Amino acid sequence: MTRRIVVVGAALLDDGRLLAARRSAPPELAGRWELPGGKVEPGERPEAALVRELREELGVDAESVERVPGGWPLRAPYELQVWTARLCPGSATPEPLQDHDALRWLTPAEIWDVPWLDQDVPAVRAALIHLADDFADPCADPRRNPRTDARDAPDA
Repeated sequence: MTRRIVVVGAALLDDGRLLAARRSAPPELAGRWELPGGKVEPGERPEAALVRELREELGVDAESVERVPGGWPLRAPYELQVWTARLCPGSATPEPLQDHDALRWLTPAEIWDVPWLDQDVPAVRAALIHLADDFADPCADPRRNPRTDARDAPDA
């Protein structure tokens, strides 16, 4: 039996937008868009691989937030798993350093404006639910938690 190799993808979220990266190579993938990420190395935790890949590919300091439920088969023996992620305070602005030639922050209304890699489409659909969560504000104001603030607000 072939051992499954996990490829991590980042649903990098900022202010209700998702970061998409356009592949520059290999030729059969060039020009199509994907969630940035890469292979988990032997002995590496997927969350650590995600942080490493974002640093290598985009030059950013980021943290994984939570795994998006599901796994999506790529060519054997690879499987895509996606985590939501956010930039750490003070991180550089993402730039296409490796494997990509362009980046775009997409709002929910713009998600399907780019030609995604076929294998990323189901993962992007699954990640869309997380765009409603605002992962940027809790970094700016650690006292605010959008998941509980609505419950704690006084009744009007």
